Amino acid sequence: MVTIVPGTLRAGEMRAVLRAGAALALDPSARAGVDRAAAVVAAIAERDASVYGVNTGFGKLAHTRVPRERLAELQRNLVVSHACGVGPLLTREIVRLIVALKVNSLARGHSGIRWSVIETLLACVERDVLPAIPGQGSVGASGDLAPLAHLAAALIGIGDAIVDGRRVAAREAFAAAGIAPVELQAKEGLALLNGTQVSTALALHGLMGAEDLLAASLVAGALTIEAALGSVTPFDPRIHAVRGHAAQTDVAAAMRQLVAGTEINESHRDCGRVQDPYSLRCIPQVLGACLRTLRESAAILVDEANAVSDNPLVFPDEGEVISGGNFHAEPVAFAADALALAIAEIGNLSERRTALLVDPTFSQLPSFLATDPGLESGYMIAQVTAAALASENKLLAHPASVDSIPTSAGQEDHVSMATHAARRLDEMLRNGAHIVAVELLAAARGITFRRPLRTSDALEAVLREIAPGGDPGGDRYLSPEIERVATLVRAGRFTPLVAHLFPTTSG
Repeated sequence: MVTIVPGTLRAGEMRAVLRAGAALALDPSARAGVDRAAAVVAAIAERDASVYGVNTGFGKLAHTRVPRERLAELQRNLVVSHACGVGPLLTREIVRLIVALKVNSLARGHSGIRWSVIETLLACVERDVLPAIPGQGSVGASGDLAPLAHLAAALIGIGDAIVDGRRVAAREAFAAAGIAPVELQAKEGLALLNGTQVSTALALHGLMGAEDLLAASLVAGALTIEAALGSVTPFDPRIHAVRGHAAQTDVAAAMRQLVAGTEINESHRDCGRVQDPYSLRCIPQVLGACLRTLRESAAILVDEANAVSDNPLVFPDEGEVISGGNFHAEPVAFAADALALAIAEIGNLSERRTALLVDPTFSQLPSFLATDPGLESGYMIAQVTAAALASENKLLAHPASVDSIPTSAGQEDHVSMATHAARRLDEMLRNGAHIVAVELLAAARGITFRRPLRTSDALEAVLREIAPGGDPGGDRYLSPEIERVATLVRAGRFTPLVAHLFPTTSG
């Protein structure tokens, strides 16, 4: 159970909502602030003065005053006109997190929405009746308008919901679950539509996936060092202490921990090899930079997850409603772009390590890890697959935040592209998981040539996970094995070995 105390959600709690399907509750102490803001909006709706978002049109139409008797119609029209999303639906897990973030924001007491609307959002999660939200259609400014409009549409009985994996009419789904549709009042549609919760949830999903990918890459790197008889000297803590980057130091320590007690490394302590290639020797420097990027992105995303990002904002103490720009998702876009760079680099380094394993000149293993080179091709094309995916990720890593396109007749003349920036991370993570899966399998094959020597206890357990019963040797149909191990990577099966490194798993 994750109990939301508005504005205080932690990274680990958001991982629990997304990954573990944690139930949601809202601290009842939030109600007083929510009610006070709703009262301010209700009072304004009864007056004659124009206040944006309460009794006016929206965007370029903000100059148009709407009479009080048509304010409910205004909010409904806003929702249905903005529900223009297209493309594949967001997953159940991401929609649950979107709802959690929206509740967290609304319950801060600056959105002017009634408590009953927040309760309806919580009921959707509790009864697993979730709005069907297409993933495309947001430019990441004025909030994630199109996708959040689909969330709001479901609440008022329009559009679709997902129940037991089936897409059904929202009104039918709500009725079956005993959830009454919301009848929107002044400003409530706008409060639901405006905000960065979709882009933030997608970016958090990317962050958590990047943590799992980096964890698997560290494990794969340790196995490759063992298989290729690489040196652990570059992980000496003194090297990293004099540079002073905490994440680099942490990665070096994790690598030492992963190979602690290995017989394989002891067997070549005095082999005379002076220096390994950078993809082995510089694991702390490269993956340490990736880890620092993940940590910094997490800090941004946790801030945004706890933010009030709709517009206009209600300040009950002063009785004022003020229009601003908290809906602009530039911080999320930057964080997502940084995550994309890290994901691409994790894959780049892993592919280079696989290339070392299949090259007998360096690895001192049979060519392409074949048991009978020539008759067999071994891991020749597995490495090619990894190279192809690494190249795809380089293209996908192009920053989305450097793009902008004016919308709403020029009123919204600079946008963040945060939603696209965050959504593309999942494709990159799929590619990255396959790249690292190839390295894990190749390293496991390499270690079979070092038997009967054993690696560390931690890595021996990983080998049993990667190749139950051991690597059988010989050429075989590898694609299902790559898929199986990639699934382990994405499921976070290797993350517990280094969980202390990461923002969403360490606290």
